[in-house]
Amino acid sequence: QVQVLESGGGLVQAGGSLRLSCTASGLTFDQSAMGWFRQAPGKEREGVSCISWNDFTTYYADSVKGRFTISRDSAKNTLYLHMNSLKPEDTAIYYCATESSPQYYQAGYYCTRETSFNNWGQGTQVTVSS
Repeated sequence: QVQVLESGGGLVQAGGSLRLSCTASGLTFDQSAMGWFRQAPGKEREGVSCISWNDFTTYYADSVKGRFTISRDSAKNTLYLHMNSLKPEDTAIYYCATESSPQYYQAGYYCTRETSFNNWGQGTQVTVSS
């Protein structure tokens, strides 16, 4: 059974930084694309950043380019999202997602089609105050 667990959310002032972590078990980590999505109050969930498993391509939503960095540590089965220069509009619940069986899409495909992921965490709240 695949388990996905996010951590690292919290309250931060605008301009600050946070690092989200996502540990995944029950899958072959090195053969699983992974991604971060977020959902703000009253809005649909959107893909923030994704990383493929086979060629390590990355994707970032335009709203976070240059501020967020996605990375993965195979030794720890952990995905990270480093968030810098945070803005109030980054306030949302952030979800980690993985696939159970390896597919061969580039990162942008995963992030724009959340149905390409079939394992989701419970989410971690990020609140950015102005």
